[in-house]
Amino acid sequence: MEKRMCLTCGESVVGRSDKRFCHDACRNAYNNKRNSLPNSFVRKINDTLKRNRQVLGKILGKEKMQKVSREKLLSKGFDFVFFTNQFSNAKGQVYFFVYEYGYLALDEELVLVVRQQKFEKV
Repeated sequence: MEKRMCLTCGESVVGRSDKRFCHDACRNAYNNKRNSLPNSFVRKINDTLKRNRQVLGKILGKEKMQKVSREKLLSKGFDFVFFTNQFSNAKGQVYFFVYEYGYLALDEELVLVVRQQKFEKV
């Protein structure tokens, strides 16, 4: 019978013929390491989007729209590069949305923050 070794630590594996790890801890460590590299890029983008959403939500509060300086958004950690979608209105203005919160650059200094209307469940 062939001696099998743990894929994580190299110790011998005892048990079923298709068993690849000596303990659950080794299996978890192997899978966490394997999944961390491909997902780290996506995780960083999602973290930035979540932070952007949180910043816009705190700025807006209960209001439907709020004017705020670009500097205030930047000081709270907002990153203007990351957004989920865009919307162009009839005037040709382009709103950038981070999930349900959007913003429109009014000029170099001022930004209009808005909340998208909630959709009805169908």
